Amino acid sequence: MGGCPGDHTSVATNHLLDQVTRFKCGGFVLGMTINHCLTDGITAMGFVNSWAETARGISPSTPPFLDRSILTSRQPPNIKFPHEEFLEIKDISNMVSLYQQDQMVFKSFDFDPEKLARLKKIAMEDGVIKSCTSFTVLTALVWRARSKVLKMKPNQQTKLLFAVDGRSKLIPPLPKGYFGNGIVLTCCLCTAGELIEKPLSFAVGLVKNAIKMVTDEFIRSTIDYFEVTRARPSLTGTLLVTSWTRLAFNTADFGWGEPIQSGAVTLPEKEVVLFISSGKEKRGTTLLLGLPLTAMKAFQELMQV
Repeated sequence: MGGCPGDHTSVATNHLLDQVTRFKCGGFVLGMTINHCLTDGITAMGFVNSWAETARGISPSTPPFLDRSILTSRQPPNIKFPHEEFLEIKDISNMVSLYQQDQMVFKSFDFDPEKLARLKKIAMEDGVIKSCTSFTVLTALVWRARSKVLKMKPNQQTKLLFAVDGRSKLIPPLPKGYFGNGIVLTCCLCTAGELIEKPLSFAVGLVKNAIKMVTDEFIRSTIDYFEVTRARPSLTGTLLVTSWTRLAFNTADFGWGEPIQSGAVTLPEKEVVLFISSGKEKRGTTLLLGLPLTAMKAFQELMQV
């Protein structure tokens, strides 16, 4: 379908751009960009599905809750956590030079249920952790592998950032259909030497602890921290994982049936790794990332689990 000629229709606002490309073969693609300050992935998914319901002539099954004042900062602000997700890390491994000198390449890697099961078994074989999810083990694997192929020095600090949905963790929980950002970034921090030399269970444990750290008080503290500092998370020496595996964009039916495929057009930053669903039939996870060419060759070998 991608090779068929077609025409475009675009609609834009200050925060949202939608483009429909219609192909002569009868198919079409809906492309959308949206300001992340306005929504997170769950809100964007709700918007698209409500839009599709409206296009089919039915009322949205989940009306939007538009009062975002429920996530304003406290007065006075009360910062109770160190918030290392904003920590500035010094590049002592010359990674910036590697990205500048080498060609950037992008690849995808499929992890089917069998491969994910093998990864979990490896992570738990030393008995340090008793359980792990597909997200925690895959995140740990990629963090370790990327740190290794970028040739981080043993004493190089490395940080892992990822988003946790705070909707159910807040007290009280956010209302259903909340339109805004309900996510919070949490992080893991250690040296590259620790991360690479220790078994996979070490990294998985760090990821699990970072998830447990996200409570109502942590989220409120994060909001207050941002209100006071207006800081942005530093990405030096950092891997930022974002997961779309639970975002049901593939259910958006505008009247022609469910889409054949959905996903991101590109990655926003070189430090970002994206997880997407491999589809209903494969029931796995696809990893998307970019790396300098020489690093990508080594990364491919490490993904042969």
